[in-house]
Amino acid sequence: MTYSIPEHPLPTWLADLVSPLDDKLGVKVREISPTRCVVTAPLDGNTQPMGLWHGGGSGVLVETAGSLAAMAHARTFDHSAVGTELSVSHLRPPRGHQVIATATAVHLGKHTTTHTVEIVDDEGRICAVGRMTCQVIGQ
Repeated sequence: MTYSIPEHPLPTWLADLVSPLDDKLGVKVREISPTRCVVTAPLDGNTQPMGLWHGGGSGVLVETAGSLAAMAHARTFDHSAVGTELSVSHLRPPRGHQVIATATAVHLGKHTTTHTVEIVDDEGRICAVGRMTCQVIGQ
């Protein structure tokens, strides 16, 4: 289980945080910092019975991108982060081979973080938008 891909080296602390669900979905981390996290997942194998991207996959990507960015923030003062709120609005089904979720910090506090997340397809169309709030906790 790994989030890494050869062309995007990741921080060593991330190796122990791979979620089994993310691993099943094929989630890969392209970029990670407190202010921005970019993750991808393949469309193939992550569809609902109609053959479209499963909306639950969007929820996973919003949670993963937002939580990893929150974790990167919390680690700057030896803390951790856990999710407390998740919302996703589905706008259109993605096309192509993968979806890309980009979390952008809205609030990076001592006790909470909030990130907005845009999910786009291979054509660059916004397919879903979400928000992830995390609580910063001591280790």
